[in-house]
Amino acid sequence: MKLRRIAAATVVALSLFPGTAMAAAPTGSSYEPPMFKHYVALGDSYTSAPLVPLPELLSLGCVRSTSNYPKMLATMLRTYQFTDVSCGGADTTNMTQPQSTLVGTSAPQFNALRPDTDLVTLGIGGNDFGVFGDIIDTCPALRASDPAGAPCKAHFTVNGVDSLKARIVQTQARITTVVKGIKERSPKATIALIGYPKIAPEHGTCPAILPFADGDYAYLYSIEQALNAAIATAAAATGATYVDTFEPSTGHDACAPDGQAWIQGKDINLLRALNYHPRYEGQAGVASLTYKTLTGEPVVVTAAEQAAWAARGRELSRQAAASPQALQASLNRLRTSAQR
Repeated sequence: MKLRRIAAATVVALSLFPGTAMAAAPTGSSYEPPMFKHYVALGDSYTSAPLVPLPELLSLGCVRSTSNYPKMLATMLRTYQFTDVSCGGADTTNMTQPQSTLVGTSAPQFNALRPDTDLVTLGIGGNDFGVFGDIIDTCPALRASDPAGAPCKAHFTVNGVDSLKARIVQTQARITTVVKGIKERSPKATIALIGYPKIAPEHGTCPAILPFADGDYAYLYSIEQALNAAIATAAAATGATYVDTFEPSTGHDACAPDGQAWIQGKDINLLRALNYHPRYEGQAGVASLTYKTLTGEPVVVTAAEQAAWAARGRELSRQAAASPQALQASLNRLRTSAQR
């Protein structure tokens, strides 16, 4: 999603997971080679994971986390080589064009692709044509005008046509083109298109966390459904693999209790996640769902997994809180970041 306040805290975390990593192959007669040897992760801020502890030093304006789902997935798959070029604020055009960030220009993400790349994950689409950004910027401000109604839906419906869903149709075509571009550059690659997890619940409201009018919860839900359907359709049209994170994230939306929620609400939390973005639990959930999709395991989230992710998320937040320099760096970035 488009970053409205780019938070690029700079913490030395190279010992955890650098942007490009190579895993040493274990020795012994029982060794089985990994499924994939060279994995490249492409995507926007739902992939880069801004403010999820701990920040990756080298990502600078792309606000990648050392705990984003690509890095977890690379570890789970034991890939020999791994390159994460996801960048907060990216849309499909930044696959082939440079991206301007607060602290410089990020190279086109396709630059990371090679002929021998055999796994590519792509999490993109929410920023195209400003869909998610317009929702976040517009809908909360409209709540006061009709708290029980759906003023956001009315705002984006022009002459009976939902303008946001019309943009999503265009996004589908863009994603299809991106997948074709990946195939041209990495013809042997398995390509996984990663869907977006639930932000709003299917039923109920939580205005203190998601400040939308009551009727606009269903609207936000429908927009996410439409975007994920577009991603799934693009995957089917190009022979890519669609990773459904929407249905399996039921009960883990922003309104869910702490420890269950995958998504941060309206308030930025410097020790957990940027507002309206996945927390550590969400990143771990997407990594798990992607791994299970690729390996053919049941694509479900177990209670034991969720409990382990919540515990690890709390521990990482404690580690971040214990670093005053990291917290101050995040605060400085938030104070000085330009609106995007």
